[in-house]
Amino acid sequence: MRLAALLRRSDFRLLFAGQALSMFGDSAMLLVLAIWVKELTGSNGMAGLTLVFVALPSLVGPLGGWLIDRVRRRPFLVVTNLCSALSVLPLLAVRSAAHVWLIYAVATLYGMLLVLHVAALNALLKTMLPESALGSANAVLQTVKEALRLIAPLTGAALYAVVGGGGVAVLDGVTFVGAAIVLSALAVAEPEPVARRQSMREELVVGLRFLWNSGPLLHVTIALGMALLVVGIAESVVFAIVESLGRPPEFVGVVVAIQGVGAVVGGFAATWLIRGAAEVRTVVLGLAVFSVGAVMMVAPWLPLLAAGVVLAGFGLPLVLVGFVTSLQRSASGPLMGRVTTAAYLVIGIPQTVSVALGALLVAIIDYRYLLGVMAGGTALAAGYLLVAGRGPASDPDGAARTVAGAVSASRAMGWALPPAPAPADDPPATGKASGDSAAELGPDVGDARVRQR
Repeated sequence: MRLAALLRRSDFRLLFAGQALSMFGDSAMLLVLAIWVKELTGSNGMAGLTLVFVALPSLVGPLGGWLIDRVRRRPFLVVTNLCSALSVLPLLAVRSAAHVWLIYAVATLYGMLLVLHVAALNALLKTMLPESALGSANAVLQTVKEALRLIAPLTGAALYAVVGGGGVAVLDGVTFVGAAIVLSALAVAEPEPVARRQSMREELVVGLRFLWNSGPLLHVTIALGMALLVVGIAESVVFAIVESLGRPPEFVGVVVAIQGVGAVVGGFAATWLIRGAAEVRTVVLGLAVFSVGAVMMVAPWLPLLAAGVVLAGFGLPLVLVGFVTSLQRSASGPLMGRVTTAAYLVIGIPQTVSVALGALLVAIIDYRYLLGVMAGGTALAAGYLLVAGRGPASDPDGAARTVAGAVSASRAMGWALPPAPAPADDPPATGKASGDSAAELGPDVGDARVRQR
């Protein structure tokens, strides 16, 4: 689906508005949490450690996926936004370095809600949009997210400098409440999930089983995990870069905004690159460009360093859009929560390790060596995916058969949805449209797949 046709859809425009509010709050708050810890403790490592606590909840993400596949996704997103608004209120009690634990606790809760939100959003998009529109929708949302990095971090850092972290927490809470209100107005014909008795262990592993047999999606996930094993170092390195420039911690907002310039351009490029079945190619290009940007950031000359930040920013949305689109096209709607959280578990472990190592190593190793590690690691990930992507195409039917053999997902969920006509600007749906065999997953899922399209 063309971008213009996508934006003519009233349901997507509402989702777009709600996500924009939510993402603005995320962009402002996540940076401020790290800046706040840096100012309270004076430690680059402890500031970077803030993002470890944000990433940790992805390790128990499959539990969240199990929950998401048992509820309607739109109301669930409304609830997660309201919970996110409440989760930042404890920050109003932070007064000194003795309260850093409270910032870490909020970061952990924030990260848990973020994992749930992302998985539910992927599943909702799968239900709302035709197959051809998923790549464009992901690219649009990622572009907006990165565009907000031009203003939200600077707004958050400026507000922090004037009124402190508590003021930013209040702003963040307001954006989440606004997002919940907008999403409440969204009308989506969602299947009604009916939970049935099933082994908890089988329910939790079904996403991992599907991922293991999903061909290109598995390779994309592995490549992203390899990249995040080194990219997470940047969460602490950015403070060392700012320190080397003789700037205050708030200047990190400027660096993030510079990265956002490249990311906006990358988001627009992803809209074009992702068309067709080009997820692997898009991810490879994004990783390669990021690697070049990391090399340029080693330079002590500020203009070249800034150019490297822009290139790194350009590469990231290509990687993320390719990954999310591959995820959505590979899994069926009733499995989206568990497959999404399984994939984020696979990439979350190396990301958490990387952020933690960065927080430790930045205090003992010159940040330029760490940038070299980032460049080498992302180049290696791009090379792996380039080679692995040359193999045979994915066998989504085989993946679905393997999952169905281990867990009868359709019988466990009992999804049903009234008939709905296919969108006028998209070709009629078929049983294999989204890269899995609905029939192999069972009659309930098979029927729901055709009806919901």
